[in-house]
Amino acid sequence: MEYLARCHCGALTAHYGTGLPTACWPVRACQCAFCAAHGALSTSDPTGSLGFSATDPGLLHRYQFGTRSADFLVCRACGVYLGAVMAQGERRWGILNIRTLQPLPSDLPVVQPMQYDGEPFEARAQRRTARWTPLTTDSV
Repeated sequence: MEYLARCHCGALTAHYGTGLPTACWPVRACQCAFCAAHGALSTSDPTGSLGFSATDPGLLHRYQFGTRSADFLVCRACGVYLGAVMAQGERRWGILNIRTLQPLPSDLPVVQPMQYDGEPFEARAQRRTARWTPLTTDSV
């Protein structure tokens, strides 16, 4: 299945492909200040695909904080956080903010609160490459 996500104004979109039924998605609520402020709920599928795009590249803001190991994609026009991307060498992965899905699935599982504070950089990269979704070649 492929799912469409977008920011409020539609300037940023994402296409998320997964074979997992929505009731089986991992739904994570990172407890960092950024994710908490945005009310973000993230999902990913290491066997799926994820592609982000922007109607106007100038409206895509890549925000980094903490370890600066990922770009958090935020719309400059409406302020919505769509997801995050990480690169390691030639490979790239991402997570999707579930709250941007159109429509939002009604049968999502219970949210799992996650705490990543103090996680060493190398462990963080390994966790992400194991859990996050590979990005499509045309993804921003």
